[in-house]
Amino acid sequence: MPSLRLILPALVLLAGCAKPGTPELAAVVGLPVVKVRVATAQAEDRRSVIEVTGTVRPAQRAQIAAKFMGAIQEMPVTLGQRVAAGDLLVRISAGEITARVAQAQAQFNVVRRDLERERALLAKGASTADMVRGLEDRFTMTEAMVKEAEVMLGYAEVRAPFAGVVARTLVHVGDLASPGFPLLELEGADNFRVEVGLPDSLAAQLAVGATLQVEIPVTGLSLTGSLAELSSAADANNRTVSAKIAVPAGSAVRSGQFARVQVPGASIRALLIPAAALTVLGQMERVFVAGADRQAVLRIVKSGAAHGDLIEILSGLDPGERVIVNPPATLREGQPLEILP
Repeated sequence: MPSLRLILPALVLLAGCAKPGTPELAAVVGLPVVKVRVATAQAEDRRSVIEVTGTVRPAQRAQIAAKFMGAIQEMPVTLGQRVAAGDLLVRISAGEITARVAQAQAQFNVVRRDLERERALLAKGASTADMVRGLEDRFTMTEAMVKEAEVMLGYAEVRAPFAGVVARTLVHVGDLASPGFPLLELEGADNFRVEVGLPDSLAAQLAVGATLQVEIPVTGLSLTGSLAELSSAADANNRTVSAKIAVPAGSAVRSGQFARVQVPGASIRALLIPAAALTVLGQMERVFVAGADRQAVLRIVKSGAAHGDLIEILSGLDPGERVIVNPPATLREGQPLEILP
């Protein structure tokens, strides 16, 4: 009787140490045979993809500023309004400039009459050539003064240099406009680009015209852009190269949106399996492998980038192993398998 007490715990201990997936355990548990399809994990050389972030910007944008000082008399546009090229944006009070135009015009008229009179007298021998030449010089000078004053008066009306959208207004009616200080910002509404800072090592592999994948996370939009501009100099602070990627016309993007750009990197060795072979349980990624004894073996893995219907496995799996595609939810480790062709 004492010997029997020693034998029973030993048998229990041996059963607990048996490896899952052995025929003995499958027989004890009584797991049914499952029909599955398998695929071989393949190691391939693939070009790595580096993700860089950028911002959507219009190809045309400008800060509109005044050319002279004056009170803002009229501002017929509002934030977000579309405008055509040549539309009035701001009108500045220009009483002083108007007076300058009138003064210059009066001087010009006086000189013109004097010149006409002296030319007539010169033809009759009652004037001198030096007098006429002096009046001709004054005529040219006063004519230039009139044109200058008229140009300055034209600056009182600030007009859109191109068709676009009023992206920002910085002043209101009654404010004092000063030369060089922006009144508003205008952005084009049709032609957009993604501005990014590329790592110097990646920029060396690219050339203008290269196609790059762009994603706009806020809308879920994915598109293919063309590298339109690439700086020849790197930023000394962060070692990046400025680049602009043209967005296809008609794409539903807006200025200022966050963007992700996929940039091809160096070639790496990647282990790929069908994405359908990978299952997720909580935070755990796993695949089932068809063992040499035709039993399911559970592997905990770590996945990487997706490549179409394939997915990269970073750890937990070896090349040449056969993974089960679309494993049944009831599949357990050690369960016997029937592998379909």
